[in-house]
Amino acid sequence: YAGVEIEKLRDAKFAFAFLQENGVKMEKKPGFGGFCDETLKKLVEPKIKNPTFIYNYPIELSPLAKLIPGETMWVERFQPVIAGYEVGNAFSELNDPQDQLNRFEGQEKARSSGDEEAHQTDTDFVETLAVGMPPTGGLGIGIDRIVMLLTDQVSIREVLAFPQLRRQSGDIS
Repeated sequence: YAGVEIEKLRDAKFAFAFLQENGVKMEKKPGFGGFCDETLKKLVEPKIKNPTFIYNYPIELSPLAKLIPGETMWVERFQPVIAGYEVGNAFSELNDPQDQLNRFEGQEKARSSGDEEAHQTDTDFVETLAVGMPPTGGLGIGIDRIVMLLTDQVSIREVLAFPQLRRQSGDIS
């Protein structure tokens, strides 16, 4: 859908230029994971009409997810997308304490380089993993997004359960 091979986004100069040429405004060069995320959000998801699962994400975007067996850069993660909207997020939980600590350290480096979304090291979590955690996974569904799609609304704000968070338009009925 984006018209580019994903591996080409590893070249920061190419990826930045590609996104700029396709109308994606970026202030900084975020690295491979960030380029993939921007490409997905701005160029791919809006074109998806039928229910679709996007799967296998770069490790940089999913520091808590387990690696795909035999891979070093891709994790077991998927997101359902319907009518251009991501409606969920799922992944196999990483349960290796040393691998998790290494990833947190990588996230700390990204954070110190200006990545505000990078995770901070959670030593309590790593210590808990060391005690033992069985294979685990989960799926978070955005019920508000699904209701928005089912009721043909253009904004999540129109379907929020808490009226004070809706658009200020006078009557909220």
